[in-house]
Amino acid sequence: MQRLTTLDQGCQVAQLRLLLRYVDTKTTAMAESVYRNPVTDYTCPDQLAAERETLFRRHPLLMGLGSEIPEPGDFLTDDFSGVPILVVRGEDGVLRGFLNVCRHRGSRVAQGRGNRKRFVCPYHAWTYGSDGRLLRIPHDEGFPGVDPACHGLTPVPVVEKYGLVWAMTSPGAEFDIDEALEGAEGDLASFDLGRYSLYETRVLEQKMNWKLVIDTFLETYHVRVLHPSTLDPILHSNVGTFDEFGRNSRSIYARRSLDELRDLPETDWDLVHHTAIVYVLFPNTVFIVQQDHLETWRIFPVEDDPDRARMYVQLYTPEPALTESAKGHWDRNMDLLMSIVLEEDFPNGENIQRSFYSGAQEHVTYGRNEPALGHYHESIKRHLARAA
Repeated sequence: MQRLTTLDQGCQVAQLRLLLRYVDTKTTAMAESVYRNPVTDYTCPDQLAAERETLFRRHPLLMGLGSEIPEPGDFLTDDFSGVPILVVRGEDGVLRGFLNVCRHRGSRVAQGRGNRKRFVCPYHAWTYGSDGRLLRIPHDEGFPGVDPACHGLTPVPVVEKYGLVWAMTSPGAEFDIDEALEGAEGDLASFDLGRYSLYETRVLEQKMNWKLVIDTFLETYHVRVLHPSTLDPILHSNVGTFDEFGRNSRSIYARRSLDELRDLPETDWDLVHHTAIVYVLFPNTVFIVQQDHLETWRIFPVEDDPDRARMYVQLYTPEPALTESAKGHWDRNMDLLMSIVLEEDFPNGENIQRSFYSGAQEHVTYGRNEPALGHYHESIKRHLARAA
């Protein structure tokens, strides 16, 4: 199988040795202490308002892979944060971001994805270029004093790096993506993301707090109990490494195929083939490297409701699926993923969300064997505190 990472072989071997030791000793990565998180973090409207303003308006958000919009004129739109964003590749090959809002009366100038040299507002046909300039005002005699040079689409910062695209939803809020990644960029660069193709996108909405969705991916302690016939035959339960990259993190979960490494020289050890690697790209993206594909989960609150989350789930393949056999393979992958989360994880999550209102507990408890959970929620608290 072709390797999907160029991570240093020494790093791969070190992680795999650690996982083998965890399997042999029936243990896992441990936090320094148990972490108690207030239930109100999942239910409080004021908390959600602070998160929406601080995390989703003042922090770069992942938009997708640059390979999704490779050609001049390619564009994508994104409203999930509550702010309408348009990202378009200019004639010069540079990605630019704008508020997807016509400067006349506020209509969206683009919908979905596609390729255009011009964006024509569907309301009154004000027309914009891929660089955001206002090119045409129909019946411009009716708009004396309206200078087209001052009425282009409102720009927002966009950065394309390591094969990924990030944007801010607040105009003028420039950012340094390496500063935000805090060391995770080395891993991301190793995956050669520019060669991946988007295979399928699913949009899901669940009656649970957006952070509770992210919690689902941050431990395998539950695998044997919640997923006895789906994930447990694939992954070791309660076995994984954990590393911090500032506010971001990486958890590496051991597949049951890990034992095959014992009969191979370390020069042939392949981390991706024998694990599932789960990154949290702060604040709201779960980026998963599987044996032969990538998944991204971009997770958002829904308006001002702490009990609702919307997910933008995308599956990327190392090469385009051009045959029926390849399409069948990726369809089965996506169907398995959806059946696990929709039939097992999310019904349990919705029950948890309802239980938060019962008064049974003031906090939830993350064990030492769940280090990614404590790290993630502590990162949110620190970020909100700094903003306040």
